Amino acid sequence: MKVGIVGGGIGGLATAVGLQRTGVDVTVVERSERPAVSGSGISLFGNGLAALAALGMGDAAREIGAVAGELGVTTPAGQRRPDGRWLVRLPRAATETVAVVHRADLQRILLAALAPGTVRTGRAVRGVSADGRSVEVDDTIETFDVVVAADGIRSRIRAGRPGDPGVRYAGYVAWRGVTDRPVDVSSGSGETVGRGLRFGIAPLADGRVYWFAVVSQPRDAPVPDGPAIVARQFAGWHPPIRELIESTPPESIHGLPIEELAGRLPTYRRGRCVLLGDAAHAMTPNLGQGGNQALEDAATLVALLSRPAGPAGIDAALAEYDRLRRPRTQRIARQAGILGRVLQAHGPVVSRLRDAGLRLTPPGAAARSALAVQRWAPPAPARPVVNGGAR
Repeated sequence: MKVGIVGGGIGGLATAVGLQRTGVDVTVVERSERPAVSGSGISLFGNGLAALAALGMGDAAREIGAVAGELGVTTPAGQRRPDGRWLVRLPRAATETVAVVHRADLQRILLAALAPGTVRTGRAVRGVSADGRSVEVDDTIETFDVVVAADGIRSRIRAGRPGDPGVRYAGYVAWRGVTDRPVDVSSGSGETVGRGLRFGIAPLADGRVYWFAVVSQPRDAPVPDGPAIVARQFAGWHPPIRELIESTPPESIHGLPIEELAGRLPTYRRGRCVLLGDAAHAMTPNLGQGGNQALEDAATLVALLSRPAGPAGIDAALAEYDRLRRPRTQRIARQAGILGRVLQAHGPVVSRLRDAGLRLTPPGAAARSALAVQRWAPPAPARPVVNGGAR
């Protein structure tokens, strides 16, 4: 089987690793001269870690970030007020399955696991044929048995399909950063919520800290880079927020408008071409599930494509991928959107109601809600995925 993957992000690379380890001939086509590396962190929840394990990357993932429970981390987590008082604290069971890693490290281990020459950079995909098998790359046509469109929220391939809902602005901008040295966050991690403002803290295994700052603002308002806007918006908030900002190289703090798909796609499949990751279900980051759902997509597709024998088997596998992935990812995207609107409440009345609701939420109920999203297992593959390092 010959598979072409459009996009060299986490979802595309993870799919390539899994398929290659089952013996599939894989080519990844990436528009950039080198795959873009985000300077932020990513929380790998239990479901994302399970997906990486299914792809044969479990050991490598643990080398770049240990699971909180394995580290014996006892740092409290949940939601706080700007003065540091807790609104709701999550039980340890809700956070001990999470590993926070640097996105660059995750991308690095995925690239290292691929055979040399798998990823072809600086190649622009102009379109895919109606049957989903032929891809126009620059000025040539390449044909595959399956094409995986993992080309992000502004997917060129999705945009050419009937039913594409387009992209919409969620109403807020997020600045992200990773400190360049360890910072003591033993007082607590998670999120602090204010009126139209939110600050998140997620410690990495080496003591550095991934943080994000979210500000509600109109679509046409400017998004300045650098730490000044963040320091001004969150001045006076509880420690160690100021220290986190000051411990991050200014040039690495960048803000981006938060966007999501404007509606649900009727299908993730068209012929032999399937959508994966943000191309299929771009969601707001409020549940921390964007990258984890892309990894689930990858593990599911790899498992299903290891089964088929002949064209009919491939078609059945792609249909099953759509059946399994679309309801779950669209449900999680909807939940993430609703949660974002609640947490970014900026009116005096609605923000007080939000805080009261958080205070009244039983910790056990909050834990069950957090763990429910992580409850996932990939379909069993017909051929085992081989664990190990670079091929």
